[in-house]
Amino acid sequence: MMRSHKTRPAAPRKAKALSSAVAPQKAPGRKKASVASASPARVEKKGPKLPKARPKLVRDSFTMPESDFGLIEMLKARALVAQRAAKKSELLRAGLQVLAALEVQALVAALEKLEPVKTGRPKKRH
Repeated sequence: MMRSHKTRPAAPRKAKALSSAVAPQKAPGRKKASVASASPARVEKKGPKLPKARPKLVRDSFTMPESDFGLIEMLKARALVAQRAAKKSELLRAGLQVLAALEVQALVAALEKLEPVKTGRPKKRH
């Protein structure tokens, strides 16, 4: 027995295309990040992304006399007077840059002025 043209179901492709055209739009600003980043139009506008050259960070700890720690606080206060907040790590890094620019004799003289510190962690006070 042959089927007639009338018993054939409607083409699902047309129904899907129609339903997607009538589907409600999402609110602006609520896009999925994966869909937005995978869009080829965005990649063409910005061009290929180059990785940023960030320096590798190293975490370390050390011991210093209270007087040197007080110098850090004094330098932070001086920076605030100049309307520039400074972190302890920024001050230490800036100091390293200044020391690196010194001549060898001046560097040795600056190191000789430091009071010696025992290595290792200080004992806890009760």
